[in-house]
Amino acid sequence: MPRFLTLIRVDEKNVPAEGPSPELMERMGKLLEEITKAGVMLDTAGLTPTSDGSRVTWEGGKLSVTDGPFTESKEVIGGYSISQCKDKAEAIEWTKRFLSTHEDYWTITAEVRQIAKD
Repeated sequence: MPRFLTLIRVDEKNVPAEGPSPELMERMGKLLEEITKAGVMLDTAGLTPTSDGSRVTWEGGKLSVTDGPFTESKEVIGGYSISQCKDKAEAIEWTKRFLSTHEDYWTITAEVRQIAKD
């Protein structure tokens, strides 16, 4: 059965300062429990802000490390999931349900990509 990586992209400048609401966390928790019980969810997590991250770049035969925050990035990866679904359509359906748990003031984009087989 194919596996899919879903990257959750957010605009860090427009995320509520207090973080996700308790109601959102409850809705999200219920959905994640459902996805897990269905045998679809393999792993998921949110990520710390880019201010805590670093970028490692290989260019021109040299390595460089840049510490966050990455102010030039409008959208950053705020979380991810790895799921095992029968097809891409199912992965997209679960992703749509996840995004719909958020209140209207959130702006979130999810990128769903199949993980290449070894």
